[in-house]
Amino acid sequence: MYHKFIIFIEKWLPIIFGCHCLPERSFYIKGKKFPICARCTGELVGIFIAIITASFMSIMPIYLLLLMLVPLILDGYIQLTTSYVSTNSRRFFTGLIFGYSLITLFFRSTYATFKYGVQIGYYLKS
Repeated sequence: MYHKFIIFIEKWLPIIFGCHCLPERSFYIKGKKFPICARCTGELVGIFIAIITASFMSIMPIYLLLLMLVPLILDGYIQLTTSYVSTNSRRFFTGLIFGYSLITLFFRSTYATFKYGVQIGYYLKS
């Protein structure tokens, strides 16, 4: 069962993240390449952290969450358009804060949309 789960993860993680899976941009665990690159791994960890800390998400201002998206975008864009080569640790960190802020923004916008829809529903009902 465990082996089938690992095969499933190795197949679907790159597809879900749209990852290039370049070996030189990936982490290795006991000599085996992780299924997604360092940046996507950071995003995955950030997503998990955001899910776990969902009850604390309203503490961080939205402008700060939007600002947290910028480092990954800049790092990737600069690397794409220049001869600059980012490190795996930088890719992981920018992916981490990007994944966290993206999912936090998604949860908060979903909650706000639901709350607003309920208020409209009450208004239309009365």
